[in-house]
Amino acid sequence: MGVPIFHHSKREKGLAMIRTKEDYINSLKKLNHVVYYKGKPVKDITTHPAFIPHINSAAKTYELALLPEYEDLMTAISQLTGRKINRFTHIHQNRDDLIKKVQMLRLISHETGSCYQRCVGFDAMNALYSTTFEIDEKHGTPYHGRLKKFIEYIQENNFMVVGSMTDPKGDRSKSPSQQADPDLFTHVVKETEEGIVIRGAKAHQTGAVNSHEMLIMPTQTLRPEDKDYAIACAVPVNAPGVTMIFGRQTNEERKFEGGIDTGNPEFGLVGGEALVILDDVFVPWERVFMCGQYEFAGALVERFASLHRQNYGGCKGGLADVLVGASGLAADYMGTSQASHVRDKLAEMTHLAETIYSGSVACSALGHKMKAGNWEPDTLLANTTKYNVTRNVYEVARLAHDLAGGIIATMPFEDDLKNPDTKKYVEKYLKGVADVSTEDRIRLLRLIENMTGGTALVESMHGAGSPQAQKVMYMRAGNLEQKKKLAKKLARISEKG
Repeated sequence: MGVPIFHHSKREKGLAMIRTKEDYINSLKKLNHVVYYKGKPVKDITTHPAFIPHINSAAKTYELALLPEYEDLMTAISQLTGRKINRFTHIHQNRDDLIKKVQMLRLISHETGSCYQRCVGFDAMNALYSTTFEIDEKHGTPYHGRLKKFIEYIQENNFMVVGSMTDPKGDRSKSPSQQADPDLFTHVVKETEEGIVIRGAKAHQTGAVNSHEMLIMPTQTLRPEDKDYAIACAVPVNAPGVTMIFGRQTNEERKFEGGIDTGNPEFGLVGGEALVILDDVFVPWERVFMCGQYEFAGALVERFASLHRQNYGGCKGGLADVLVGASGLAADYMGTSQASHVRDKLAEMTHLAETIYSGSVACSALGHKMKAGNWEPDTLLANTTKYNVTRNVYEVARLAHDLAGGIIATMPFEDDLKNPDTKKYVEKYLKGVADVSTEDRIRLLRLIENMTGGTALVESMHGAGSPQAQKVMYMRAGNLEQKKKLAKKLARISEKG
């Protein structure tokens, strides 16, 4: 194993600040963390075909920050150090920061057509920033100062952080302390003068295998008897006791083949999720940001959820833009682009994409300042945005399938384009308009297939919480009683009525 990154007062020895794609890849090579793929340990994730597309996608967050034309969106000035930093390490200071975040996400989606995985840790840092301040305010704890030092460390090195909130949960009808197996929720098993020991797991961790740090957080509101589960802390991905088991993805074998059948060969499928095991992991106190303050778990979860749901109109709106373009090209390639029903469907896809994007912009524009000085999006509108994504993205995919045609599910292998015995037939009978090659048509259709496959849509549905989680927040943040009063006033019904 590599040396765990435990000290954050300066740049980690051997890991200079990450600026370029090459810097990022080299930093991953030095981690030597425990990763399993298909039941086997992986020595170097940077050379393994299962991970390369995900690494390429995350690397775009570094590459774009170096381009002058994107500097305003991709970088920010740290309120902690006054230095220019990658926006993915920034703490939002105003509404403009919130809006630029959404614009940035849409931009990167245009460049990758995939998930670039840095959003979750970004949101975790911002949610913890306000929550630790308020914990300290009530309890006199040192969490906020510790967190600021950790954030400085992340900014200084430009590390990638995975926000680790989702626990396996076991029996959903029972609280963490009521589970037959206490490890189904991450919890503290020991406290010492030097730190704590935690045990459990975090599920569906996007980008975990190609991140540097994890920010562990509780996954739900907690009660007094659940205080051992009220834990927030930073853990290096290569800390002793951390094991990552990479999840299987739709059509993942194509990553090993590369080429046309992959659909999006450089950036691949969604985000590369992993089950992360925490087997008696030691965490020094300087990296602990909540320990036992159960009454703040719910606030932390809600703030993180709002920050993360804010994103979806940006990233998924950007992906929808790519699908609109691909669907329009598919129509061009088969000579149907001037048909009125085709134009109508493309217009509807555009409407759906702009609708979810406008939701992200709206919740950012109506953001509010927290006690800690950072800014967070409007809770109700952020949840509305994510709920619309769970519907609109599926409809965009449906319309893409409609416009692409049944061929999207029945195309032959790329090998059939290489074999002289079959190539002549594939090229002849899968031809569209005369001036577009059959190969280019297949390439485009494979991209649509890739972007509308099972893994991508499931992430749109359940990433940042399932639709029911958003409805729960509607009832909490929707201020139904105030709306009843508005109705009573206009109907001239007394408050007693």
